[in-house]
Amino acid sequence: MTRSTKTSIPRVPARASARATLAATATQIGLRPLNNAVPMNAPGVWFARKLVATFMAVGGPVPRGTAITPVRSGPVRGEWVRAAGVSFGRRAVYYIHGSAYVICSARTHRGLAAQLSRKTGLPVFVVDYRLAPEHRFPAAADDIEAGYRWLLDRGYAADDLVIAGDSAGGHLALDLLIENNRHRIPQPAAVAMFSPLFDLTLKLAAEQERQQRDPLISAAAASRMPREYTKGLPDDLPRLRLTVPEGIPLPPMLVQVGGAEMLRADARALCETVRGAGGRCELEIWPGQVHVFQALPTLVPEADQALTRAAEFLRAALADRTVSEKVS
Repeated sequence: MTRSTKTSIPRVPARASARATLAATATQIGLRPLNNAVPMNAPGVWFARKLVATFMAVGGPVPRGTAITPVRSGPVRGEWVRAAGVSFGRRAVYYIHGSAYVICSARTHRGLAAQLSRKTGLPVFVVDYRLAPEHRFPAAADDIEAGYRWLLDRGYAADDLVIAGDSAGGHLALDLLIENNRHRIPQPAAVAMFSPLFDLTLKLAAEQERQQRDPLISAAAASRMPREYTKGLPDDLPRLRLTVPEGIPLPPMLVQVGGAEMLRADARALCETVRGAGGRCELEIWPGQVHVFQALPTLVPEADQALTRAAEFLRAALADRTVSEKVS
């Protein structure tokens, strides 16, 4: 796939902006101790969900004019998010929000989805998958599959769909591609991932953390959340420790990750896994950025820049599919 060379597409900067450096420092001082201390009991989960909802609302509020359309269709729960002026058409973005499998929702990601809708010009369907500890594996993965099939059943062609996701949503997106291949379901046109989680044990993150401390949370504390989803299961269960069969059809992928976060190791491992199977995966490491910085446009200017690049990647992939259809 050929990326656009338009001068309007920002480059990955060589260093973090002053605002990004300040945001990372404030996060390390204010949020990291709190995140590390929250227990994974009922009150702790409730608090963590409220905390992340507040942080996301402050860092990435929903722009005025955004249209929200709830979806309740059989097992599929979620919402359509459309930026001002964006209409429904033949194409759409399927967004898989992060959560560490425990804490987020479609609602927490409205701001990010709205910005992605504005930049792509497409409606974004954010699936509201079930969370642990109330719902353990494979509830979330099943809901992601159901959401994708629901879009296909509604008349969207796979070539007219692109996927985006962050954090645990990256793991779920890759699992979806593997399952699509297993069930002979057509793949989307492209996938963009923001700070994807690849190793649910957080061992890769712990190794990365020895080189640089993550401003948001420690690997030990973060690992407690996926364990609520995988409790009682072996770490090497195929749909938990993902492997991509060599030669399977895969869409082009873009992975963006913050240079200050421990999931840099996961981002690299995910891309290496995809490339090892014959797929294409572009990796962007944004200097000094925290986890899923794309969701924080009011705090860091790089959020808007990164989303612009991701939106262009997705738009270009859809355009390539259209050209391929005409040629064939």
